[in-house]
Amino acid sequence: MANGIDVIALGGNAIIPVGGKGTIDEQRNLTSDTMRQVAGLIASGRKVVLTHGNGPIVGNIVERNEAIKDRIPPMPLDVCGADSQGGIGYMIQQSLRNELEAIGISREVVSIVSQVVVDERDEAFQNPTKPIGPFYTREESDRLALEKGWAMRNDADRGYRRVVPSPMPIEIVEAGVISRLLADGTVVIAVGGGGVPVIRKEGRLRGIEAVIDKDRAAAVLARNAGAERLIILTSVEEVYVNFGGPDQEALGEVRLEEIEKLYEAGEFPAGSMGPKIEAAMDFIESDGRMVIISHARRLLDACKGTAGTRIIPD
Repeated sequence: MANGIDVIALGGNAIIPVGGKGTIDEQRNLTSDTMRQVAGLIASGRKVVLTHGNGPIVGNIVERNEAIKDRIPPMPLDVCGADSQGGIGYMIQQSLRNELEAIGISREVVSIVSQVVVDERDEAFQNPTKPIGPFYTREESDRLALEKGWAMRNDADRGYRRVVPSPMPIEIVEAGVISRLLADGTVVIAVGGGGVPVIRKEGRLRGIEAVIDKDRAAAVLARNAGAERLIILTSVEEVYVNFGGPDQEALGEVRLEEIEKLYEAGEFPAGSMGPKIEAAMDFIESDGRMVIISHARRLLDACKGTAGTRIIPD
């Protein structure tokens, strides 16, 4: 599989600064910094597919929906997800094209609003867990649950939020065109926010109220693209064992068997590193050569092996 293809999964911290206000200027500046690293990777001869998270941006879209629902009918969650893909994809593709041109590389960069098929029988639909949108009072929560049938949950005593299913991704509808564009040398941005969740019903695609984990979707994207490497950029520079404790230890290069043992021992919580490790194991088990997990600002160093965590086959 020595084809020089990397799938890079950008966490929200690669677009919105931690502790920032979330203004568009902040987002553009941070995106440009991240894309400068990506441009350097492309300049080294790698082919790149980018994917990205969409939190808290999709939550902001949902909140705007609710704020003006008396004037403009709110859009369903799948349309909100597609909206976030378009906006974030535009910002990434413009920033990356600018950074490529700054180093003398002419390359097409395109964003694809991507649909990802899930199974409506997935157990996640019976147990919604993914919080999304604004906080509500107990009275508002009870009313929304009654009026809209939403599942609502107390979020760390900060108020009540809507929770939605997070089913497993099965298939990327646009996988074929992504592969063709990649073969032509185009840099592709796809499956943003985990993709728009859709089901197949009576031979037709239909959007469904859910959110797909972006790292799990990135593993499917990498497998479909025949990538050598899946690169997951997050808010830490390495994967740690005993994270946050006095004896925390960074992992450099680790084999699949070892990472599986650590995962089974509960080292990687579901709410933080867990989905990234699951995506890494899935990709390596499907013949991927390497998964790199690191911070966006260390992308080039991580690809050289001087930063980040590298997960490799046994």
